[in-house]
Amino acid sequence: MAAKDFIVAIELGSSKMTGIAGKKNLDGSIQVLAVVKEDSSSFIRKGVVYNIEKTAQCLTNIVKKLTTQLKTDITQVYVGIGGQSIRSVRNVVTKDLAPDTLVTSDMVIELMDTNRSMKYPDQEILDAAGQEYRVDSQLQIDPVGIQCTRLEGNFLNILQRKAFYKSLNNCFEMAQIDVAELYLAPLALADSVLTDTEKRSGCALVDIGADTTTVSVYAKNLLRHLAVIPLGSNNITKDIASLQMEEQDAEKMKLKYGRAFTDNNEIDNNLKYSIDPERQVDSRKFIEIVEGRLEEIIENVWYQIPNDYYDKLLGGIILTGGGSNMKDIEKAFSNHTHIDKIRIAKFVTQTITSNLPEINAKDGTMNTVLGLLAKGDINCAGNPIDPNGDLFGNNKQPGTGGTGEPRKVRQATETDPGVIRMEREKQLAEEEARRKKEEEERIEREKAEAEARRIAKEKRENSFWNKALKGLKKFGENMIKEDE
Repeated sequence: MAAKDFIVAIELGSSKMTGIAGKKNLDGSIQVLAVVKEDSSSFIRKGVVYNIEKTAQCLTNIVKKLTTQLKTDITQVYVGIGGQSIRSVRNVVTKDLAPDTLVTSDMVIELMDTNRSMKYPDQEILDAAGQEYRVDSQLQIDPVGIQCTRLEGNFLNILQRKAFYKSLNNCFEMAQIDVAELYLAPLALADSVLTDTEKRSGCALVDIGADTTTVSVYAKNLLRHLAVIPLGSNNITKDIASLQMEEQDAEKMKLKYGRAFTDNNEIDNNLKYSIDPERQVDSRKFIEIVEGRLEEIIENVWYQIPNDYYDKLLGGIILTGGGSNMKDIEKAFSNHTHIDKIRIAKFVTQTITSNLPEINAKDGTMNTVLGLLAKGDINCAGNPIDPNGDLFGNNKQPGTGGTGEPRKVRQATETDPGVIRMEREKQLAEEEARRKKEEEERIEREKAEAEARRIAKEKRENSFWNKALKGLKKFGENMIKEDE
């Protein structure tokens, strides 16, 4: 039977591209209906699209396979964006006010717009995570209604290289797949695996993927820092493969023997691990290879924690992603960071129901795509497919969301945290802003011209010759009246 109401999310990972469809129930739980995975290692590197055509073809394959399983056309999808080129930069925007001025929402929006207009060489602002506002000398989350003479907005701008942002947009245009919402994957993940207490008290979320490790720092319920390290669990596999073996065999050895931490006194110098029937490797050498690369990853993670928050991570470090499954990884992180509070997030906090093994494994590999699914609130289901017809024969136009009507262009201040406007939306928003500015300039120009005409008329009426002429005219009228 065809599904009539569901949400579709796609995660563009470095090793796998994952598509998922799920239905939200009235009690807030999510029922996962279908999962599709495609190998993406040949065209997505470090979370970044390098081959647009192959990525578009992979997206098309995922949507087709989901459509076949659901027996329903897919009108649009939610997409998560991550990758090596994403980073955060702090920015401060100030506005001086007259004494005892009440801060209005328009003033706050003006600061937001000014921040959004910041230019970074070769970088695109994907999102601006608002921090506190400084009202004179005090910090406030919401400054509206407070009197001050100086208003300061603190922002955390999330950047990506323009070339990568454009490539991602081109992929969906080439595949003719409508995007319901483009979302910052690390923020969707954080909202699904972190508790409110962890976000409030301060924590670091470390997502160890195949090719990248993403670090998100939270404090007082706000994102304070975001960075992507170009190192992941595949780097450990490649180091093991340096023992002259295929990477697939190295991956098997990593999963079978790999540990994040082994006490030196527990290492058996006589123990050897089999590489193949003819060759072996000393256990100590294998341990040194694995721990050496993992230590590098941990050191890079800790380097990304801003100095302001070294001693403020009361919520500890939360590990997730496929790389967090390595044995004793909590001990390794604790030894190198001296943070005792380490938690592994194997699954999201939402209630998920499914009979699919990928979901029920609860090994952290599906957390991001499940977080994206949880963010969805627009029905992605179209018409039931015709088994005798074309799966995509509904002739929908790109950018319409499958409804036949273009979606309303959102302004920067209208989006939720983590939501990224597609390039087409940005262009339409810029055109709309330009038209609005031109209209405002036209109105101001007409007002100025009308005022100039009024002043000129007033000057003419008050001039000596005009008054003399009026006097003569009045004298003539009086003379005529007397003659009559």
